[in-house]
Amino acid sequence: MSSDNIAIRVSHLSKKYQLGGPQEPYHTFRDAIVNSIKVPLKIFHKKPIVEGFWALKDVSFNVEQGEIVGIIGQNGAGKSTLLKILSRITSPTEGTVELHGRVGSLLEVGTGFHPELTGRENIYLSGSILGMKRREIDEKLDQIVKFSEIEKFLDTPVKRYSSGMYVRLAFAVAAHLEPEILLVDEVLAVGDAAFQKKCLGKMGDVAKEGRTVLFVSHQMGSIAQLCTSAILLETGKISQSGPVSDVIANYVNHLNKGSVNFEASLSDRKDIAIIKAVALDECSNPTASFTHIQPITVAITCRINKWISGAEIRIDVRDSHRLVFVTDTTIDFGSNRVPDTIVAKAVIPGNLLRPQKYFLSLMTYIHNQLIIDRIVDAFSITIIDGGSKYAASEGVDYGCVFVDCDWSIESTSIIV
Repeated sequence: MSSDNIAIRVSHLSKKYQLGGPQEPYHTFRDAIVNSIKVPLKIFHKKPIVEGFWALKDVSFNVEQGEIVGIIGQNGAGKSTLLKILSRITSPTEGTVELHGRVGSLLEVGTGFHPELTGRENIYLSGSILGMKRREIDEKLDQIVKFSEIEKFLDTPVKRYSSGMYVRLAFAVAAHLEPEILLVDEVLAVGDAAFQKKCLGKMGDVAKEGRTVLFVSHQMGSIAQLCTSAILLETGKISQSGPVSDVIANYVNHLNKGSVNFEASLSDRKDIAIIKAVALDECSNPTASFTHIQPITVAITCRINKWISGAEIRIDVRDSHRLVFVTDTTIDFGSNRVPDTIVAKAVIPGNLLRPQKYFLSLMTYIHNQLIIDRIVDAFSITIIDGGSKYAASEGVDYGCVFVDCDWSIESTSIIV
């Protein structure tokens, strides 16, 4: 990586916050005058120990100009703290940051604008902070207003804006005033689906112009669709960085860890008893979370206490509203000897289930005759958008499965 092409260089960055402990008392100017004429009373006491918390610890990475890098991780991982340091809102405890270019940032709602000023006035204020001349801001004003869709309220103080209106204007300002580096936090989730889609498109345009974007989000679909690389933060440290698909897959596989299977008591004496079931990823690792493009292997262990010829095993997959699909197979040993235990595996193909939570029920049975064993909602799996074309419209109901239909379009003459 050429040093001439670096937009952001973070070296051994750490941030420590104090937890609890005594707070500094609030003093007015009148208190200061009164205290200055009092006879000082010296009191010697031991200072209480204040516990510290490292929000970031020894974080180092480089971002090249024109890159779009996703920052992901669970709540409390240090994502927002990192962006606040890069935005110069807070200072690091240790380490250094190099930023090569003007920085525009969109963090939490309420940051960056003066509440008493109008939307128009805040546009000019933001531009002047970035070092732009009034003529440059004038040239961008119409684009900003059109993108934000708040022309009617442009001369209203922003303290009267809803959170959605505020974010619309804040993003429009941050993206259109041509910062070389754009930092965007989860705040886009405040906007509606259509506006989120427009913002993602604009961030892509910003990167194509050679500018740099750092994007923090819990929406894996948006990260996968927009970013080429990603950084995974865990408890203030970088646990992985690299191609966005690899980092997201690793992150998803660690979500909901520990609650990924069903296991029954071995004392169950049903003829063909389901004693264990688990969802596995491509590497046969148990997990409860998958991206939408990952295949899912459901492995079901059954104990054959008494063999019943013609038995089948079935999986029912449902979401919170409906049964999505059923898959089953005849239990076939491939030999005359009946084993004590079998493991049946079904592979749910990738790019089938849309992002949401699903519940799996299991059954051994004789078709139209007998239910041998049945486990309702044995366990659940969560599908996360891994960058589908619907990722920018998260929250909109597009059904429960992906279906690629064969389309054809023919041109015809219109007879009037």
